[in-house]
Amino acid sequence: MLSMIEMFLPLIAVVLVIAPLFIMFKNERNVKNAKVKLISQIAVFIGVFIFAVIFQIGSISALASSGETVSNPIVGTMAQGMGFIAAAIATSASAIGAGLAVAAAAPAAIGAISENSENFGKAIIFVALGEGVAIYGLLISILIINKL
Repeated sequence: MLSMIEMFLPLIAVVLVIAPLFIMFKNERNVKNAKVKLISQIAVFIGVFIFAVIFQIGSISALASSGETVSNPIVGTMAQGMGFIAAAIATSASAIGAGLAVAAAAPAAIGAISENSENFGKAIIFVALGEGVAIYGLLISILIINKL
């Protein structure tokens, strides 16, 4: 069972990394402010990363003393690991491709519908085809995982 610290520390780290982005886009933008805000964002990210690495050093099994037994709940082969990586790549690449397709097709469809409302059926098909790419990638990743 996870302790409260183990549950909330990753959430705090994510908030610390994302929070400067809200500040960056909230205020007016000029070149000097953008550089300072970007450098502060990178510094916060590096600080959170170093904190996470230092916090996890105590739980690394390589640092355990020779008398202790370390239980490893993750058991699998290299082929299974590569299979999970392949499934993740299939899903992520198809989602990125679908996002690019919808980003290109949706504005064009909105423009076509605004000119002539009868074009709705024709225009929405192209947006749906772009979204279908993500579903195909998810299907492939499910098939890969089922083979493992």
